[in-house]
Amino acid sequence: MKMTMSHKILAKHAGLDQVLPGDIVTCQVDWSVVHDMFFNVDGQDIYKEIDHLDHPDKCIVLLDHAVPAPTTRDAIGAVYAREFVKKHGIKNFIDVGDHAVIHQAMVERGYAAPGRLIAGADSHTCSAGALNCAARGFGPADVTYLFCTGETWFTVAPTILYRLVGELPPGVTGKDIFLYIAGKYGDATGMNVEFGGPGVVNLTIPQRQSISTMCAEINAEFAIFPCDERLVSFLKQRGDTDITSVEPDDDAEYYDVREINLSELTPYVAKPDFIPDNCVPVSELEGIPINQVVVGSCSNGRIEDLAVVADLLKGKHIAEHVRFIVTPASQRIYLQAVKNGIVETLVEAGCVVTNATCGCCYGGHMGLLGHGERCLSTTTRNFKGRLGAADSEVMLCSPATAAVSALTGVVTDCRKYIKEGRL
Repeated sequence: MKMTMSHKILAKHAGLDQVLPGDIVTCQVDWSVVHDMFFNVDGQDIYKEIDHLDHPDKCIVLLDHAVPAPTTRDAIGAVYAREFVKKHGIKNFIDVGDHAVIHQAMVERGYAAPGRLIAGADSHTCSAGALNCAARGFGPADVTYLFCTGETWFTVAPTILYRLVGELPPGVTGKDIFLYIAGKYGDATGMNVEFGGPGVVNLTIPQRQSISTMCAEINAEFAIFPCDERLVSFLKQRGDTDITSVEPDDDAEYYDVREINLSELTPYVAKPDFIPDNCVPVSELEGIPINQVVVGSCSNGRIEDLAVVADLLKGKHIAEHVRFIVTPASQRIYLQAVKNGIVETLVEAGCVVTNATCGCCYGGHMGLLGHGERCLSTTTRNFKGRLGAADSEVMLCSPATAAVSALTGVVTDCRKYIKEGRL
């Protein structure tokens, strides 16, 4: 059949035996999801005109970007969201208290699973591809149509395969894999991105989530990992009993196949203002002063990420002139971090631990930058003005790089500190 994973999922949901790059297909989606910004952004209130949803059982609404509400407008938007789910009988509603960043919620609550097709009102919806499904972001009008009908159309895109071999060395993470890819290969607009090869098994599910999430920043249509034993184990622990994996055909046709030896990778940083073709090894930027460090968001806010930071900070204190903001990706992760002592360690080291929210990542609240300030962050974007003042700078990195740099007060390669036991 010569189909890749993304092509197989589109074909299944379009009721076709096969799809080819360039085909335009109409698909029934498994889940449509929107967050609070769908209800509080001026000029995007098309949802108010909705009178009927064909499949409210396939719709998800959650509050995550502006929680707790930092402005009156956000509070009013949350009221609209609550009224909307009540009006249309939407049972899959995640309100403030047991909330999560949208992409963590999709994984944590069981919505993302192998073979599914997911549409979301957020550009980083491709994050769910870590669980062997096809997920993509849409704009307000498209998502409104999806909520009403349960279907949408796709242009079938060519697929780039990243074939992973080897195992990551100490101090190198999934975030570094993505930053390496973005730096070396640049943009992937109009392409699907898939991952395979013997090295995939060495990546944890959170590392895969980090990579698939960040593929939005190279403009990939879908970003999909295979369903291997590690994912099956994760799914069973989550409580899944019916697992239908999707694998590429042996003769699948790819636009390009790019091999990456994980064992040769080093920590990477995205320089300010954009990501494709703008990422370099940390060693090239060492010594640059920073004012703020952020760890969290849909890219790196899982318990694995927080544990890395806590291990590096334990018994130490961040540099005097540095602010360190830590944001768990969900309230459930936050609770776990409290119970196992991670939050205590972070606070003792001088960090501010926030509730689960997209607030800082999108520049809404919880840690904006002032004039001329520089932030080193594990969040998803770094364009000019993303986190506050237009003349501030945001550089992206892994949790390990962020933690070590917070201690030194300058951009720092974490590997030599780990090897020397200095942290």
